[in-house]
Amino acid sequence: MAITTAASRLGTEAFDQTAPLEMRPRTTKEEVELIISAVYRQLLGNDYLMKAERLTSAESLLRDGKITVRDFVRQVAKSELYKKKFFYNCFQTRTIELNYKHLLGRAPYDESEIIFHLDLYQNAGFEADIDSYIDSPEYEANFGENIVPYYRGFQTQTGQKTVGFSRMFQLYRGYANSDRAQLKGSVPHLVNELGRNDASAVVSPSGTQSGFAYVAPTKGVTPATGFGGGATFGKEGRLYRVETAGVFGAGYPKTRRVNQAVVIPYEELSGYMQRVQRQGGKIASITPV
Repeated sequence: MAITTAASRLGTEAFDQTAPLEMRPRTTKEEVELIISAVYRQLLGNDYLMKAERLTSAESLLRDGKITVRDFVRQVAKSELYKKKFFYNCFQTRTIELNYKHLLGRAPYDESEIIFHLDLYQNAGFEADIDSYIDSPEYEANFGENIVPYYRGFQTQTGQKTVGFSRMFQLYRGYANSDRAQLKGSVPHLVNELGRNDASAVVSPSGTQSGFAYVAPTKGVTPATGFGGGATFGKEGRLYRVETAGVFGAGYPKTRRVNQAVVIPYEELSGYMQRVQRQGGKIASITPV
């Protein structure tokens, strides 16, 4: 069953018909390799993995049936590899967001979950915090010993809060995207919604070939204006707020893109839109002021 009728636009199409991977007593060698790859993909947030980075010893133990999938997940999550990607260079709350996504397959529901893990990390350390996810009743009920964690946050199910669905889209930015290549970087993605106990907006991962997705400007930020003096309203007397995404910023290299919002008169709309397209951006919205 499709997660949503907008699956293709929201980037969840790949999960519609995908069954969870489970290590069974008669699992073939090929299936074990798929399980190993799926664990890396899930826990590393679809980030690129070099051959030299693989946990070869833990992989061998899993292939030989000496450890379970849960044990393998635990070793990857506690590894130096995981720390380098999602711990050392991230805000602590961002690490917690990703731990929920990687280990429990969902987004945090409320601020109390963030506070719990902040306190646990401060008092017991990184490894104890990782254990708290993997040894939790929630992990046991959904994955047990031999199911690879997957993104449950897109599905309606018992014990799953509705707010988790929309929040998951703040953490998941498309099947081809990685958790280290997102627009917001290593800063927390959900801090504002969790602090206010608000529901998150569902933002589609991307609409361009560049993989760039628009992020709304901070509330209360006054947009730039493309006019001045007595010509404020133009000849037509109409103003429009135009929000753009993925524009190459002036003076920046082509790897640096910016979002911007401007208020301009009707007469300047066409020229401004053409300029945005020449700079590699896209129009996110046009609304009358």
